[in-house]
Amino acid sequence: MRPGQVIVLATPVFLLSIGIEFLVGRLRARRGTGQDTYRLADTVNSIGLGMLSQIGGVLTSLLRIGIYTACWSAFALVDAKDFWMQWYGWLLALVFYDFCYYWLHRMGHECGVLWAAHVVHHQSQHYNLSTALRQTSSGFLFDWIFYLPMALAGVPPLVFGVVALVDLLYQFWVHTEQVGKLGWFDRWFCSPSNHRVHHAVNDRYVDRNYGGVLIVWDRLFGSFQEEDERPVYGTRKPLDSWDPLWANLEVYWALGRDAWRTKHWGDKLRVWFKPPGWRPADLAQSDPHPPFDLAQVQRYEPVVPGTVQLFAGLLFLALLGGTVSFLWFADVLPLGTTLVWLLVLATGLWSAGALLQGRLAMAESLFVNAAALATASGALGIAPLHLLAKPLALVLGIAIAWKRWRTPQAEGRFGLLLLAGLAASLAGDVFLMLGAHLFVPGLASFLVAHLFYIALFASGVGLFPRRQALAATLAVGAAMYAFLWSQGLPAGLRIPVGLYVMVIASMAAQAIGRAAVLGGADARAVALGAVVFMLSDSLLAFNRFVAPLPLASLWVLATYYVAQWLILRHSVRPAADAADRAEVQAPPNRSLLSR
Repeated sequence: MRPGQVIVLATPVFLLSIGIEFLVGRLRARRGTGQDTYRLADTVNSIGLGMLSQIGGVLTSLLRIGIYTACWSAFALVDAKDFWMQWYGWLLALVFYDFCYYWLHRMGHECGVLWAAHVVHHQSQHYNLSTALRQTSSGFLFDWIFYLPMALAGVPPLVFGVVALVDLLYQFWVHTEQVGKLGWFDRWFCSPSNHRVHHAVNDRYVDRNYGGVLIVWDRLFGSFQEEDERPVYGTRKPLDSWDPLWANLEVYWALGRDAWRTKHWGDKLRVWFKPPGWRPADLAQSDPHPPFDLAQVQRYEPVVPGTVQLFAGLLFLALLGGTVSFLWFADVLPLGTTLVWLLVLATGLWSAGALLQGRLAMAESLFVNAAALATASGALGIAPLHLLAKPLALVLGIAIAWKRWRTPQAEGRFGLLLLAGLAASLAGDVFLMLGAHLFVPGLASFLVAHLFYIALFASGVGLFPRRQALAATLAVGAAMYAFLWSQGLPAGLRIPVGLYVMVIASMAAQAIGRAAVLGGADARAVALGAVVFMLSDSLLAFNRFVAPLPLASLWVLATYYVAQWLILRHSVRPAADAADRAEVQAPPNRSLLSR
């Protein structure tokens, strides 16, 4: 049985334990003898990060175990397999693993690039059993290094894998505030009290109590601290987000930004290995970070309506069910299938976090998840799901645009053009979905959609306000068309495909010109969407007329829905003053299309 399947079997235990802890905390809070340590958004975020870690682990665990097995096979100093397979060998292996884990854990707090992976586990400002499930998705990059001594000692991969799982599962129960001090047990083992210290940001608690099963390592190596004041949880630079993807990337991004910005070449490397919080001297002077003040710590708890919380909770339960099913069957799935479902589940978890953060409305979340399912079902050939999800995504997009049409952001002609573009795109989706014999009607529908988008993007700025952009996109389109022709583009399709290439290149040019005139994040996002649309169509054409792409529908549909999302989400009617500026700034337009 694989570790992922063990986690699946343990999931009911995890959820039952979380439920019991929640009820105990709620009861104690009402009696005034304790506190409720759960918040929906934080719990969804923590468990979601654990789900994401396990999903990604289906791929990355192969790297970990593969490297360990290769080192064990080639470099083991002793052949002691019989010893390690005895009960005392298993016990010693667990102690050995916990010793290695101590140093991995400690270095994870003392080295920037290792902290970038480990920080995920510390980001929650609450401390409960769901926090235990909050795991990184990038630990596989370096953590295998710390377990190589076990390979050199001849610990078989089977023994290594089992004791690693035991060590991890043990640590689940210590993430609670509902269990106090345990006397003699606290002196020897990692316990709730000892581990509360580890998760705290209090000055006396920071970087203490690293032990996984045994706390004696901390006592031996001078990193032990007893719990003697109330812990305040989280990190000293709060995440302030429910985005599980950003949670995994935030510190890598900060390190990379500092490495890029510092002028000293030594610091560009040093920043990755210095302790967390260290910054190059030139950046510390030019862009200082405020000192940490425990009294100023505030919990991140954005307020969202109860209906949104209910919807996010139901979405999360659906994703949990999907994750459990995926983990159980992951060992028999092809690599491509695994990758597709990993992306679908990651997208769903992102959308759940965005809902609870107030960044997405419920309809927008449904659009994102329908698009993800349409992409996956197309890539994997799941026809019934594809026939439902693909049109549903654009129907939801039209509903979103319809609602926005009644707001100042997209009222009047502007909103109607957006609706028309989405409706024509929906028609194109349906035609292309129903078979190759409807390729030309599908192409014509998308051509009409692009014409509507050109008119949409011309609102307030005129046609092609940046002719250099038009020349560039037409050149790219012409090169792609020439390539398709050279690869045997059917004679009957040369005129419609050529016309389509000209129109989509014009749409991209119009969006780029609009962004140049109006500026702003929304206009730039729309321009990016138009360029991605052009990329999606290029992938579709290459796959159809040149050579089949592996998982073609994944790349074609993923880029298509990203493009539609960027256009739908960020198409905002230009303000009057922006339109006036455009008329002043735009050069005379001598295009044949202008009047």
